[in-house]
Amino acid sequence: MQRFALFDIDGTVIRWQLFHSVVNELIRRGQLSESASRDIKQARMTWKKRENEDSFKAYEQVLVNAYLEALDGLSVLQYMGAVESVFEEYKDQTYIYTRDLIRDLKDKGYALFAVSGSQQEIVSKFAEYYGFDDAIGAHLEQLDGHFTGKIETPALGKQSAVEKLLARHDVILDGSIAVGDSESDLALFEAVEQPIVFNPSAGLFTIAKERGWSIVLERKNVIYELSAVQGQANGSYVLA
Repeated sequence: MQRFALFDIDGTVIRWQLFHSVVNELIRRGQLSESASRDIKQARMTWKKRENEDSFKAYEQVLVNAYLEALDGLSVLQYMGAVESVFEEYKDQTYIYTRDLIRDLKDKGYALFAVSGSQQEIVSKFAEYYGFDDAIGAHLEQLDGHFTGKIETPALGKQSAVEKLLARHDVILDGSIAVGDSESDLALFEAVEQPIVFNPSAGLFTIAKERGWSIVLERKNVIYELSAVQGQANGSYVLA
């Protein structure tokens, strides 16, 4: 039996969001409607200006709506062309900490699993490139070489994806690790012995402090590893 590690991909291993990048590539290729492209651009600018706390979620929802609309008329061949372009552009745009952690855990014999709300097609490519043993992303239903518009995504609840991965492999809880950056990764953290909260969102940062989880911050080429102060309930941390 193997020890295992669970990794989120978007914003944890890769420095950006693969789902966003695929949608932007579809826009570049003219495979989204002009109105959808305008809506995405406007939502992106609202988020970049940090006009309100929910601007990023609103931006993501606009992306999802445009994406689902585009899938109805998109062939699998067209879609995979966009996936290939995004993979080639972003495959090496990783964070130093998580990239090195993946290599270290692989050398130690860990089974590595990726769980992502991005599309299975691109998640699988990244997982293979970085030597993961298994990966689950969003599943897009296909029929006769086209997409039906139906989608099943771990982004709506990663617990089921984690359970599927662990059930498929002969792994043990002892020494298990999970790495993620947002509240959507809670199912990963709760499935392991050693949660590592990486560049967390404000919501996840609050939860991590309450539970005393390890926090790692990477800024430019500097990595800060923070450990909770034992015996204090005020969320105090020190540099490890």
